[in-house]
Amino acid sequence: MPKQPPEPTFAGIDAFDWDDGNVHKLWRRHRVTQAECEQVLLGRPLVVRADLGHSSAEPRQIALGRTTTGRLLMVVFTIRGQRLRVISARPMSRRERAVYGKAQVRNEGA
Repeated sequence: MPKQPPEPTFAGIDAFDWDDGNVHKLWRRHRVTQAECEQVLLGRPLVVRADLGHSSAEPRQIALGRTTTGRLLMVVFTIRGQRLRVISARPMSRRERAVYGKAQVRNEGA
């Protein structure tokens, strides 16, 4: 049974939805596993924003987060019904690491 995303970031979502071809593509292109994507989306702090540049067919979002081993990843996903579907994932860019670092500082100060 898939892990369930926590509330409130993913309210109403009851599971992850994976496509086998996409899982293999993530590994071949960026050496990112399905488990790492789920760890990022289940972890905190998590920075989520709309991916307006790639949302013509369906709304997409970008998440910046950390795996349980400390790997910093950017995960692109969409929500289909009550399922969260990962579209792409890769290591964070330098700019994304800076954005994520600022979010961590804000969370520690709260």
